[in-house]
Amino acid sequence: MKQSRYFLYLYALLILSSPLYSQDESPIHNKGKVKNYLPHMTWQEVEEALKRTDMILIPLGSVEQHGKHLPLGTDIYAAIKTAQLIAQKTDVIVAPVGLLGYADYHMGFPGTMTLSPGTFESVLFEGVQSLIRHGFKNFFIYNGHGGNTTAINNVIHQINHTTKATAVSLNGIQLPPSETGPEIQLDWHAGVDETSKMLYLTPSLVDMSKAEKPTLSFPPATQKAIFTMPSVKDIETYVQTVTFLPIKTGKKASTREMTNNGVITTGDPKDATLEKGRKEVERFIDAAVRFIEAWKKTEQ
Repeated sequence: MKQSRYFLYLYALLILSSPLYSQDESPIHNKGKVKNYLPHMTWQEVEEALKRTDMILIPLGSVEQHGKHLPLGTDIYAAIKTAQLIAQKTDVIVAPVGLLGYADYHMGFPGTMTLSPGTFESVLFEGVQSLIRHGFKNFFIYNGHGGNTTAINNVIHQINHTTKATAVSLNGIQLPPSETGPEIQLDWHAGVDETSKMLYLTPSLVDMSKAEKPTLSFPPATQKAIFTMPSVKDIETYVQTVTFLPIKTGKKASTREMTNNGVITTGDPKDATLEKGRKEVERFIDAAVRFIEAWKKTEQ
């Protein structure tokens, strides 16, 4: 009798640990309804939500190459998952407006999709206008892709200066100090930080067996700046101007021209860990929640 119970116990363990029955490792379960996530809500649920909040969070990203180990949808998946986690801690609605962003400088890699900055701005602004018509008044925009920054700032300005609503970027909020170890000199795209976050948020989409350190080939001026600028922040400020540019500019600053595998880091993506990702994601979520809660008090 004891032996049969033992084998029954082993069988149950095997079933529960199989991919078919195991729970998703993501902090936001991939299956089922996610609280306050607009695409999962009915119109009646939105109607009820508007009685308690006029705040909405718009995650934005891109569909673009992220090396051999991360999916093309890294930026949008990470942005949406992070926004959903914020919405579990403070009562805001999450409304992704679109999947595509401005990613022309990644077009040298197959699968990348891009909108022109003007089209991106139109899609975002018209999406916001729809939500304003329903009664939303305060818009928090979270951008998961650096190439969208200028366009998003333009739309935020347009919202604030031409509508009754108010918009702000969550990317500018003050974060507490990082606890994930020494700062890597350059870790801009599909590197240790981004891979770690994806290991935490969408682990099933990361293939660490294909993670590899890139061979980098920056334009001469950029190479010089990396070794002469006094801080990582100064390097980033410079690089935002002279790199990540479309192939058609002839400046040798597209990702296809700067990296052999799509990754841009002086670190090694193999050093990424779920724990590093968790700490970084939670650091941002806590800061975002504090900011939104403080914002609510100004509306009372």
